[in-house]
Amino acid sequence: MPSSHPTLRRTFLQGVATAGAASVLLPSAHRALGYASPIDRPVFATIGLRNQGWTITSKSFGFADFAALADVDSTVLGVNVAKVEKGQGKKPDAYSDYRKILDRKDIDAVMIATPDHWHTKISVEAMKAGKDVYCEKPLTLTIDEGKLIEKVVKETGRVFQVGTMQRTEIDQRFLLAIALIRNGRIGTVKKVTCGIDSMESSPVIPAVGVPEGLDWDFWLGPAAKVPYLALPELRQGYGGGVPLFSNCHYSFRNWHEYSGGKLTDWGAHHVDIACWALGATDTGPSKITPVDYKLPVEYKDGNPVPSNQYNAATNFTIRAAMPNDVELIITSEGDNGILFEGTKGRFFVNRGKITGKPVEELKESPLPDGAIEKVYGGKVSANHTANFIEGIKSRKQPISDVWSHNRMLEICHLSNIAMRLGRELKWDPIKREIIDDAQANSFLKRENRKGFEINM
Repeated sequence: MPSSHPTLRRTFLQGVATAGAASVLLPSAHRALGYASPIDRPVFATIGLRNQGWTITSKSFGFADFAALADVDSTVLGVNVAKVEKGQGKKPDAYSDYRKILDRKDIDAVMIATPDHWHTKISVEAMKAGKDVYCEKPLTLTIDEGKLIEKVVKETGRVFQVGTMQRTEIDQRFLLAIALIRNGRIGTVKKVTCGIDSMESSPVIPAVGVPEGLDWDFWLGPAAKVPYLALPELRQGYGGGVPLFSNCHYSFRNWHEYSGGKLTDWGAHHVDIACWALGATDTGPSKITPVDYKLPVEYKDGNPVPSNQYNAATNFTIRAAMPNDVELIITSEGDNGILFEGTKGRFFVNRGKITGKPVEELKESPLPDGAIEKVYGGKVSANHTANFIEGIKSRKQPISDVWSHNRMLEICHLSNIAMRLGRELKWDPIKREIIDDAQANSFLKRENRKGFEINM
């Protein structure tokens, strides 16, 4: 399946067998009592509700009705049921087990905002249950998980949006950046630097009692069975109200068991835009070099030795050798954002600004009419959820399709593997495997814990 977005929008359903296609063309005919018909609004459910779970749910009220919510933390679940009831005027059903949602025939689509290690299992099972899927980034914990999701999307014909919302939102700032490049405003691109911030280390975190209301075994799910770890100090600000240091809520990104640190957090946003701008959405690097990096704990054979401290890289500079001799740098240094450098100039873009001489010159020499829309593949949607729902109605893949997402995320996953093993990796973007390195290739997949295998 090609990854170029315009091609995907035209050809996606060609891969779905005619006999099965009819079953995926329309939302379910069985509606939840009191919710709109499929002609008006699809019926959604959200699985995983802290932080981003609420964010993507609340900004979707204008486009969909939420019939159900699921979370393994009963406190989080209860709070968000009340917030959704207030936001949409109807109380959603509440479940501790997401499978109850997948069993319902009245729900058209699910939004998934669990920790990363749950994304693939829930996504695959949701598609197999006939649901369209919106899943938060990063889509996967491993490269092979991405291949599986691609396979199931193609087999089922489900519409799948990844939550890399910089493609649609942020005042179209990133779309403008790509339009500048596509219109030759910096000449031939030679180097792209993605600043994605550093990651914190932690002290030793002790095993303590599991908080009331949290189903810790189910939170771990596909990951290995380990004790709940936490220190008493609470996190403040965004994601606050939970332990500042733990192996659970919010802090899961600091552990390779559940996520990939900054590389698959901010990296999943900025490397995505970089690859889209470079036209590298259906290919990948030939080489990943860990130029400089710091791991917060000792590693042996690519695995962290201590089990009671954060283990994702804290500081790093990674070089990816991209097609057409473009150098892609991913670093924890400097400002958060993307610096594009070409033969005729350079500019910087992030969520707050886009600056540089090519941007200033737009006052005297604006881009052609429709330049932004040409990048997006049509009129830019009201927000990322709206784009997803447009896909549900048209049965075309949305702007953040799984194929282009997985291709750029491979760079992020490979960067982590290179740091964990302490060596440069050569990558075959056609076979999608590491060249002449069996140990490194073993990190492309991970076994799920017994009892939490993916139900195919």
